[in-house]
Amino acid sequence: MEQARPLLPEIAYASDPYDCAEGADALVLVTEWDAFRALDFERLRATMAAPVVVDLRNVYRAEDIARRGFRYTSVGQAG
Repeated sequence: MEQARPLLPEIAYASDPYDCAEGADALVLVTEWDAFRALDFERLRATMAAPVVVDLRNVYRAEDIARRGFRYTSVGQAG
């Protein structure tokens, strides 16, 4: 992130996924990094304005996220 700051100064940076999701209407996953593979969805749901996950990397299974009370959308997968 520190390398990106000078190149993208208009971006709001967060210290972790939970800080980033605070008050968010949706969480959009655009990376497969390990830090995003084992998120605490109960913690996310408590901090987000709306429990919505858009998974552009197909990191999670739809039924697992739905069971945690989230609306889940992925790319390139049926149903």
